Amino acid sequence: MITIYTSPSCSSCRKVKEYFNSKKVPYKEKNILTFPLKEEELKKILSMSENGTDDIISNRSKIIKEKKIKVEDMTINELIKFIKENPTVLKRPILINEVNMQVGYSEDDISAFLPVARRFIDEDYCMNCQNKECDRVKNKDKYF
Repeated sequence: MITIYTSPSCSSCRKVKEYFNSKKVPYKEKNILTFPLKEEELKKILSMSENGTDDIISNRSKIIKEKKIKVEDMTINELIKFIKENPTVLKRPILINEVNMQVGYSEDDISAFLPVARRFIDEDYCMNCQNKECDRVKNKDKYF
C-alpha cells in the first residue's frame, strides 16, 4: 500500500493524489499536521532516504532559518523529536511503499509506484500480446 504524507496547502500533494486517482491506484493519505508521524514512520522514512536528512528536511523552513538549526548535528532521537514537534520542516509530499520512497512530485519518477502490469497497460498495449485491441486493454479497469 502506498502512503502519502501531505499537508493541506501543498500543491504537489494535490498533484500526487490526482495522479493516483486518475490511475485508480489505492493509497492512504496521512496529513502530517493533523496526524503527527509516529517514531516508527520517521525511522522508516529516514532509513529509505538516499541522502539522509537532505532528502526530507526543508532547510528553507521558517524554524530552521530563524533558529539556525543544523539537523546534521542532531542524533537520530533528537531529529525524530524535532520533526514530531515541527512537522512543517518535512518536504512534501513524501510517498512511501514497501520498497520505494519519493519526496515531492515528479511525473517521471512516480510511475515506480505503479504495479508493473499497470505501467504496461497505461502505455496502451497489453504486456502479453502488445495488441491494442486486446480485451485486457479495452477493459483495463476490470483487470487492474
